[in-house]
Formats: sequence, C-alpha cells, structure tokens
Amino acid sequence: MYKVGGVAGVTGTLGLISASVLAADDKPRTTLSVDELSLYTTPQQKIQYVEPEKGSVEEGVSTLRKLAEPYTTWCQGVYGTVKPKVDSTVQFGQNSYAYLKNPPPEFYPRAGIIGFAGILGLFLGRGSRLKRLIYPTGLMAVGTSMYYPQEAVTIAKKTGDSIYDLALQAYVTVEKLIKDKPASNKSQQKDQAETSSSGETKA
Repeated sequence: MYKVGGVAGVTGTLGLISASVLAADDKPRTTLSVDELSLYTTPQQKIQYVEPEKGSVEEGVSTLRKLAEPYTTWCQGVYGTVKPKVDSTVQFGQNSYAYLKNPPPEFYPRAGIIGFAGILGLFLGRGSRLKRLIYPTGLMAVGTSMYYPQEAVTIAKKTGDSIYDLALQAYVTVEKLIKDKPASNKSQQKDQAETSSSGETKA
C-alpha cells in the first residue's frame, strides 16, 4: 500500500514540474521599469553631504595629536636605535647564561685569578680615588689578557680607536676655542677704540 502511494506521488510531482517548465517557456518575456511597478512615483531626491561641525572634544583631540606628533616620531626613532642594542644585550646575556651553565673545566680557576688580581689592585690602590680606579682595572685587564689573548687584542684595538677619536675631537675643539678667542679680543679692542674716539670728538 505504501509503495503504490509513493510511486503515485512521484509521478504526480514530475508531471507538475514538467508542466511548469513548459508554461514558463511558452510565454514571451516582457520587461517593466521601476516606475511602472508602483502606483506612486517617488520624487527625485537631491542628497547633499553636509560635514558635521567639530565639537570641543574633537578639536581638543586634534590639537593634542598635533602637539604629540613630534614626540611620537622622536620616540619611534629612539625605539628604532635602542631596540637592536637591547636585542644584542639580551642575546649576550643568554649566551653568557648558557656558557656559565656548562662552563669549560678551566673557567673557574681563570675567573678566580682574575678576581684575585682585582682584589690585589684594590689593596694596592689605597690612598687616592684615582689609584682605586686604575689599579684594580689594570690588574684585572692584565690577568684577563693572559688567559684570553685574542679577545684582549680586539678590545684593545676598539678602545684605542675610540680614545684616538675622542682625543682628536678634543684637539679640534680646543683649537677652535683658541682661534676664536683672539678674534673676540680684537673686536673688543676695536669697540673700545671707537667709543674713545667718539668721546674725544664730542669733547
């Protein structure tokens, strides 16, 4: 009983589908405009965008942005220059931590001798502050250069270059000051001579 009803329903549905397809193909197509579809015609609207007036909050925010813009660009520049240095420092710290976590067997005796050289420098540098600064650093540098000669050579080269550059800049600055001083003295002498000559003519 169910089978017969299902077959009849399927054939009836197929008959409707085919009939609707034939009916759609038989009629000619006509196009209608939008005005023909509705009973009322809509008037043409002239829309014009009006920019809203700025409130006091918006003006305050815009002036604050204008005032803060140079500082933000400066901060971005500083961030761009500082970030690589911070990254290299962090990398150096991580490398040092990894090195100290698994040090070579001769590391601790070398570190003990270098530390002892620094303590000996503090003992020998009693008296003046300059000796306290020079003796420990000098003795530690000598002890370090004995155990790490390649690193000591590269550090000495970099330090020598930086000291040479600083000495050259100091020399140029002192030379400019010396050259500018006589010129200012001559101009002062000319001004004094002019004032004295004008005073004599008035008398």
